[in-house]
Amino acid sequence: MKQNLKYYPNTQTKSFHFDHVHIQWSQQVPLHQQQTWELSYIITGSGVRIIGDVIENFSKGEIILIPPNISHCWSFDQSVHDGYGKIENITIVFENEFLKNCTQIFPELFTAISELQSNENAVSFTEELLQKLQILMTSMVHQNDIERISSFIKILELISYCKEMRIVGRPINENKQEKKLQKIHLYVLSNFQKNITLEEISQYVGMQKSSFCIFFKRMTGKSFFTYLTEFRIESSCQMLLKTKLSVKEICIASGFNDIPYYNRAFKKSKGMSPGCYRNKYQNIQII
Repeated sequence: MKQNLKYYPNTQTKSFHFDHVHIQWSQQVPLHQQQTWELSYIITGSGVRIIGDVIENFSKGEIILIPPNISHCWSFDQSVHDGYGKIENITIVFENEFLKNCTQIFPELFTAISELQSNENAVSFTEELLQKLQILMTSMVHQNDIERISSFIKILELISYCKEMRIVGRPINENKQEKKLQKIHLYVLSNFQKNITLEEISQYVGMQKSSFCIFFKRMTGKSFFTYLTEFRIESSCQMLLKTKLSVKEICIASGFNDIPYYNRAFKKSKGMSPGCYRNKYQNIQII
């Protein structure tokens, strides 16, 4: 269930909140939104994320900027972790008030910050800019508070004028239909590894089975079980590339109970078998 959370940086001692964590894959905050900006760097881990109206896979190395009031969550794959069984990420949380104060104290930042605040979509950074941000955010782990301010001002400058990015989430139109669809996405995200029946999912959103099928097809252009199969296939792709699990183990872990059916569905979706997919793409690394 979505939670409305707000992170409050300690305004008496800190201008923004910097958080570097090593935690178990299951300890991430559930679907939530806050009134602050969030810049997140996934150092170790992969899985599936929901940001606003977009649900997609993520991998290590990504840096995501999320503007205020966009619901989001990361669901980490329990098989992808460091040597201690943990995922690692860095998160910087800052308020619009902080940005406003920056423009008042440093007029030179006015244009850059205005450009940043005009962005309403969540974005993922790419190419050379991504590498620069990775270096800056990693360096902040070992810096004191004053050094972090300097690094963060540099980060603000880089992301404000950024062209090397792609949109990974948009604000959701807060109507009942969109909320219901997001509730379905979240349920699949949390339960795709087990059997999901039509009766179960329709009851979860408070609909009759027939009404649910019509609603989902109208909203997405596909049947629920087509969507569920595609979701499981994409999840299995991440496990093929990021783990050493066997194809049989991945089949079960991604919610398929029948290996021949999994192989057929995978080949139909990707044009090759799971084994061929692993051999072809496993050595492609995301920086």
